[in-house]
Amino acid sequence: MAEEQDKRPRIVVMGGGTGLSVMLRGLKEKPLDITAIVTVADDGGSSGILRSELQMPPPGDIRNVLTAMADVEPLMEQIMKYRFSTGEGLAGHSLGNLILAALTDISGDFVTAVRELSRVFAVRGRVLPAADDAVVLHAEMSDGTIITGESKIPEAGGRIKRVFLEPADVEPLPEALEAIRNADAILCGPGSLYTSILPNLLVPKLAEAVVESKAIKIFVCNVMTQPGETDNYTVSDHLQAVYDHIGLHLFDYVIVNDGEIPEQVQVKYAEKGARPVLLDRDALDGNGYKVIADKLVLFKTYLRHDTDKLSHHIYQLVEDWISR
Repeated sequence: MAEEQDKRPRIVVMGGGTGLSVMLRGLKEKPLDITAIVTVADDGGSSGILRSELQMPPPGDIRNVLTAMADVEPLMEQIMKYRFSTGEGLAGHSLGNLILAALTDISGDFVTAVRELSRVFAVRGRVLPAADDAVVLHAEMSDGTIITGESKIPEAGGRIKRVFLEPADVEPLPEALEAIRNADAILCGPGSLYTSILPNLLVPKLAEAVVESKAIKIFVCNVMTQPGETDNYTVSDHLQAVYDHIGLHLFDYVIVNDGEIPEQVQVKYAEKGARPVLLDRDALDGNGYKVIADKLVLFKTYLRHDTDKLSHHIYQLVEDWISR
């Protein structure tokens, strides 16, 4: 079994939030050795309270990714997602977040807590925080205003010029660095560009490791713009933001949706200020990106990536890259 695992392509997926979790549900069904590196900049809701009161990294994004990659009964998944609606001190907390907090206290270390919960949940792959300590995310807006806190940035209502971490020289988790150096493929997105994707790439040594890696590098673009973060952004605008922060074109391939989004769905999202991300193929071609475009959306309550199609494209790209 160990020998079979050694032969599987090694893929590192970087990000946070719902988009990453949705994609991983499809990827975990492929014969891939997956390591998910998850941002530790979250400061809102239950995660923010636990981060502040217990001086621990925020558990929310980690919990979502663990649940997505776990091989557990549906009831256990519901338990991890369960959020208390009443109770003094309990209301708003996710049970999964509290379990991670308890394991951190028991083990004395957040990384060990994540590792132990991964074992209990039979997680298909590894889930690693980008760093062992929480970081504070700041945004400089186009008018020069500085917004502090990941949860506050989308609410500011202006155009983001850049985001940066405090401390700027935060040390990455050694296991995360090792995973990047050994990867056959590195994948960023989908997810909030400035508050989920870039915080990982702003960890200096992580960014250096990605730049130096010979792995295939893939960017999965969001289907819709995000109010307060990527208003009116095209696909190339997303990649330009990465370039502006890192100073290099990181990605070889861009996977984008070119399927039509029903008018009634667009209207629903427009009420919240979101619209489909425009595929500006000429700009992407001009910057040397190879574009994989397909109908990649599903709509139930929310628009989501079609995980089967998306994971198929990713797996095919990785297999072709390895067999060159």
